[in-house]
Amino acid sequence: MTSAPHVLCIGESMALFVPAESGPPDEVRKWVRSIGGAESNVACHLPALGFTSAWVSAVGDDPFGRALVREIGAAGVDVSGVVVDPTRPTGLYIKESGADGSPVRYYRKGSAASGMDAGLLGKLDLDGVRVIHLSGITPALSDGCLDLVQALMERPRGDTLVSFDVNFRPALWAGRDPSVLAGLAARADIVLAGEDEAERVWGTGDPARLRATVPGPKTLVVKHGARGVTLIEGDEAPLFSPALQVDVVEPVGAGDAFAAGFLAATLRGDDPATRLRRGHLQAAATLLTHDDVGQPLPAAVVETLLGADEAAWAAAKLTDKGLVGG
Repeated sequence: MTSAPHVLCIGESMALFVPAESGPPDEVRKWVRSIGGAESNVACHLPALGFTSAWVSAVGDDPFGRALVREIGAAGVDVSGVVVDPTRPTGLYIKESGADGSPVRYYRKGSAASGMDAGLLGKLDLDGVRVIHLSGITPALSDGCLDLVQALMERPRGDTLVSFDVNFRPALWAGRDPSVLAGLAARADIVLAGEDEAERVWGTGDPARLRATVPGPKTLVVKHGARGVTLIEGDEAPLFSPALQVDVVEPVGAGDAFAAGFLAATLRGDDPATRLRRGHLQAAATLLTHDDVGQPLPAAVVETLLGADEAAWAAAKLTDKGLVGG
C-alpha cells in the first residue's frame, strides 16, 4: 500500500458472470462479465463516500485476475497490496439475476485467494489504518485463510477497529466447522450479521439475545432483510431502523453496500440513527442495479432522506425514476 487507507478490506474477489439475455441459465448464450467479492465491494463503495480504501487479496496470473485489479483500482481503491499467484487461478462465479433472489454458483476451489495464509500479515503496513474489514467468507476458503483471519484478530490493534461481516455461506462450510465464526466475531469491534446467519452461528437472531451471547464487540448490527436493521452499541438499548422501500432489481451486494455506508458514517462520527440510514441509502443504490456496486444516489436525495422524519422516511420509495414520496 502506498499510504495508509482509512479502511483496509481483505478477502477474495472473483470474476462474475450474469446473463445478458432472458431465459433459463442452461439456455442463455450471452453473458456479461463483471467482478464481485464481499470485501472488495465494500472497498469500492468507500471512495465515493469520502474515505480512502485498499483491497488486499491474491489473484491468478490470468485475464480475470488482471481485470479484477484494474477494475477495483478504477473505483479509486488502492490495489498495490494484491498478490499475483503464478500457480493458482482467479476464482469465478455465476449468478442468475432476479428481484426475488439470485442463485449463485461458485467456481473457486483451489483459487489464488484460497492460498492466502498468515504470512500475508507480515507484508502489510497497518500503521494508520482506521478500520480493517473482514468477512466470514475468508476463513471458509482454506485452513491458511482461517489462520490469516485469526492472526488479524489476535494482533495488537491500538486505535484500529476490526469490522467483521459474518457473511455465512453454507456451501463454503461443507466439511468445515462454521462454529469458528463465533470465535472470530467475538474478537471484532464491529460485527454485522443477518438474523438468519446469526441463527445458524449463535442459535438466535434476536438482537437482545445476541448481545447477551456476544458481549465482546462494541457494535452489533443485525440485518432483518427488507424489514430493516437493529444496532446495539455498548450497553445502549437496541435501535431499530426500518429499511427504505426500493423497487429491487437484484439483491446481491446490498449487504456489502450497507456495511460501507455504515462504516463511512461511523468514521465520520455520525449519530447512531444517521449511521443506519446511511447504510440503508447505500444499500438502496445497489438494489437498483444488477451490479454488486451501484452508482451512488444523488446527493440531494441522500440529504432529503437523511433529514426526513419517521413518517416521510417510511413513505419514501426509490425507483429507477428516482425518489417517490417522502
